[in-house]
Amino acid sequence: MTLLSGITARKVPTDRYEANILERAGDSADGTPVVFIHGNVSSSLFWQPTMLRLPADHRAIAIDLRGFGDSETKPVDATRGLGDFSDDIASVLDALDLDTVNLVGWSMGGGVVMQFMLEHPGRARTVTLQAPVSPYGFGPTARDGSLLSPDAAGSGAGGVNPGFIERLREGDTSDEDQTSPRSVYRSSYVKPGFVSEHEDVWVESMLTTKVAEGSYPGDSKLSANWPGFAPGDEGVLNTMAPTRFNTSAIVDLAVKPPLLWIHGTDDAIVSDASFFDFNHLGALGVIPGWPGAEIAPAQEMVSQTRDVLTRYRDAGGSFTELELADCGHSPQLEKPAEFDAALHAHVR
Repeated sequence: MTLLSGITARKVPTDRYEANILERAGDSADGTPVVFIHGNVSSSLFWQPTMLRLPADHRAIAIDLRGFGDSETKPVDATRGLGDFSDDIASVLDALDLDTVNLVGWSMGGGVVMQFMLEHPGRARTVTLQAPVSPYGFGPTARDGSLLSPDAAGSGAGGVNPGFIERLREGDTSDEDQTSPRSVYRSSYVKPGFVSEHEDVWVESMLTTKVAEGSYPGDSKLSANWPGFAPGDEGVLNTMAPTRFNTSAIVDLAVKPPLLWIHGTDDAIVSDASFFDFNHLGALGVIPGWPGAEIAPAQEMVSQTRDVLTRYRDAGGSFTELELADCGHSPQLEKPAEFDAALHAHVR
């Protein structure tokens, strides 16, 4: 019931995990491959309308990461950043006999794509990043990516709301509480007020997230620094902690694929004032004990991305930025015409 008409699903065994992939029915194996990577607490189901709208001479493929969708659940080694996911993607491409592809990554998936660029150079023909995690990770860093505390206190699995975890585990589809997946989707995945005919599918996609040891959300450590916790060594949320994840070295790649960056001005998750950033919430008084802007400023996520991509261009690469007004964290859903026009031109 979660598959839209024209989309098929199948399992692909690899030497790393058994991956579930979505494909557009009728696509030729010789079509230009466009591979979609979903974000955190979601799955490939979110990409279905975008896949269906690709030009007919393209081959649409969306991969469920380990622990999401209908893919196998395996532990995630967060000390490698998003490396486990990046290598998983490479293993799926190998199994499909695809050498170079056009990659599209959303949110955490954008981070996976950037890490893929570093660890599997030359395999990305083009790169599209939609509302990506900053190249410096998701957590307490200065504009230049430097750590605000040695242990990156305030990042990783310790920051997730326990009520949200429990509702994921229970498969809650209601909107009765602000921590329910449906409420989080409406308030954070899209700009509040956006209405989708497929909202039930998007909620079911979120609920495919496997809450398990070593998977989502991961472990956490106590910290002497505010707000009292630091990232652990395993699990999804620790992969993006700034002590684990830094892909700013894409600037130094010998071969730089052309890059398209699409993001919304009203993104609640990836922003210079993110409502998922403990330092920003501390400044707003939502979390008590905030030590002040000199010690714990908000992470300037969008500005960090723009800085790194500007250096990427200055070092011989190319990037195009599409900033969409009146749009949240999901441009492919909220602004499909603008998203499609940019993506199709970029891949061509």
